[in-house]
Amino acid sequence: MLEHRGPASPSSHEVSIRLEVVMALALFAAMCLAVLVKAPQLLEPDDYAYRASIVALSEGHVLLTNAQYLALFAQLSAHQGGGILQWVHLANGRWISQKNPGYPFLAVVFQWLHALRWAPLFYGGLACLGLFYGARRWLGRWGGVYAVGLYCFSGVALSFAWRATMSTFTDASLIACGAGLLLGVLLAKDDSVTRRTVLGTLSFVALELAVLVRYTDVAVLIVAIVAVLALYRASSLRRTMLVAWLGSVVVFALGDVVLNRALYGGLLKTGYQSGLITFALSAIGPNVRRMPMRLIESMPVWLLALASVAWVATRFVRARELDQSSSARVRARLDGVVVLVLSAGWASIWGLYAMYTWTVLQTNGPGNPEHVVRFYVPVLGLLALLASWLLTHLGRWVPVALLAVIVGTGLWSYVTPANHITAGPPGAGAGPRAQYGPPVVSNSPPASMPALEGAPSRHPIDRSQRTVTAG
Repeated sequence: MLEHRGPASPSSHEVSIRLEVVMALALFAAMCLAVLVKAPQLLEPDDYAYRASIVALSEGHVLLTNAQYLALFAQLSAHQGGGILQWVHLANGRWISQKNPGYPFLAVVFQWLHALRWAPLFYGGLACLGLFYGARRWLGRWGGVYAVGLYCFSGVALSFAWRATMSTFTDASLIACGAGLLLGVLLAKDDSVTRRTVLGTLSFVALELAVLVRYTDVAVLIVAIVAVLALYRASSLRRTMLVAWLGSVVVFALGDVVLNRALYGGLLKTGYQSGLITFALSAIGPNVRRMPMRLIESMPVWLLALASVAWVATRFVRARELDQSSSARVRARLDGVVVLVLSAGWASIWGLYAMYTWTVLQTNGPGNPEHVVRFYVPVLGLLALLASWLLTHLGRWVPVALLAVIVGTGLWSYVTPANHITAGPPGAGAGPRAQYGPPVVSNSPPASMPALEGAPSRHPIDRSQRTVTAG
């Protein structure tokens, strides 16, 4: 007779994974709670530009006629003020935001559901999934938890997740999701071809959506493509994987230029006028002198990431003296390659914006750090992955203490009123010679737009084609 032994007890490995998943979920839930308990506020002209795009798109419009622009302006002026900022009048007489149209497409579903504040949090959840998967594959126990905690509780993460009418946290989350998934896929040599193909494709789709939200994120996408090609053999990739992954990039690129042609009249045109966004080598010096302190105030995780890069580089050099079959040497080489790729993605964005002339003007004197550091936020997920390596190599209690410091400083930065000063009065613009559509004047009362979430609902956009003279 067989002896009944009851259900098998879970292994310590399974228990550890469950505990880590619960901890990661708790950290993400805490971030959501911190974001949602604070009343929303529009702080910069960019907020007003995206708000207008989201509301217009919720009624099926990306381009607006003069009459529709009038209606939208009147509706949004009645709700939180500010009207429409940073929109442009195209040669064909239509109006469109000068901002990339990508974020409104990602947020409009939440506008329909009257849950716009959940839009950045949803994409933040995707970021946590990708970071947890990639960090745990790379670093083992607690690596995923550290990555999620470092990402969710950086001051800029909380601040921009709170601002649902800004795209900053969403494109950073898409990059974090894509980078984490791709890291895990490249390391998961034993997984099935189908699983690696699907997850790898999803990682590239996430990176492509980030580019749709902010075009300069293409720098990270390029780094990912180069990394996949360079690590093709080392990661035991298959040709079908490359076809699927890079095929998605080709499809995205073609779709993006077609969208530009339809909206702006040219394959490579955007809503920004020529000369509005400028990069110059002369901006590197002032930005390198002024930005580090602002970055420390808003996302100190980059210091931990820098320490990881230095430590991994040192271990990599020292490992050259070990036997080639040594596990320490193999591990040092693996860490060195991963850190090199993550650092390249980090440098691609920060190096680009070190040449941004607008931040030179904005940092020439005292001021809040938030509205200038947002250009450096897209690689926050890469920084969290790098910093997680450091935490997994510091013993038992030091990582907990460092994570607590990051969480504490992040919350302090988030709740400090000085970090949420508007970048300028509505109408001042958020860049040199910022252009946005002036109010259109009409002798007849404009039809109203459907209200933004929380505003009293009025009437749909006036779809008539009547022409109104621009002011």
